[in-house]
Amino acid sequence: MLFDLRGAGRRNTVKAVYLSLALLMGGGLVFFGIGGDVSGGLVDALTDRSAATENTTDAYRARARDAEAKARANPQDQAAWAAAARARYQLASAPDFFDPAQRAFTEQGKEQLRLATAAWEKHLALEPDPPDDSVAGMMVQAYSSVGLNELPKAVAAQEIITEERPKSRTFGTLAVLAYQAGQTRKGDLATKEALALAEPADREGLKAELEAEKQNSVTQQLQDATAAPTPTPGADKKKKSKKKQDSGGR
Repeated sequence: MLFDLRGAGRRNTVKAVYLSLALLMGGGLVFFGIGGDVSGGLVDALTDRSAATENTTDAYRARARDAEAKARANPQDQAAWAAAARARYQLASAPDFFDPAQRAFTEQGKEQLRLATAAWEKHLALEPDPPDDSVAGMMVQAYSSVGLNELPKAVAAQEIITEERPKSRTFGTLAVLAYQAGQTRKGDLATKEALALAEPADREGLKAELEAEKQNSVTQQLQDATAAPTPTPGADKKKKSKKKQDSGGR
């Protein structure tokens, strides 16, 4: 038997590990706080969706505008830009900008994410030491495949979280993101750290899950490369010949 589940503590630990991994696989991780140990995941926004109203969105919008105004008034204030990024992300997660049926941001929601990431990048440009890792968790989600689909930037945001909280879960998330972004070596290094920090009884299952994610990501990248249109040999030459004919041979 792989795990000793007789103790209640062990059962809860194993459940937590595999719940985290289940959410990581297939892009589902972004709905529950992809970075691990961070607030601001879409689950928080969706849990109270039934009570959300237009006034809620208006309140988030007003908060975002206020935060951005403060940041623009103090352009060297690192915390102000982080607050602006947080406020815009929270607005993007409001009912008007996220489609729960499609499990994706609307186009209007993505526009809010672009404003959030613009503020985040200004925060980073000021070289904070360290960057705001709680907002980094939101930016991982903003850059994810259900958001702006800028996976290398999602990896960079997750690295900030992992540096501040080097745990098996945060390294595991970093590994998944790196594989999805095509950064195989970084994914392998993160996997190694995730396994080293995991409970001994959990390592075999964790290793299998991360290996599966690696293989899935590699397969998807190969499929995407194969599906990409390739120029037909001689196509450019034929186009030039036709253009010459159409111009009367001049």
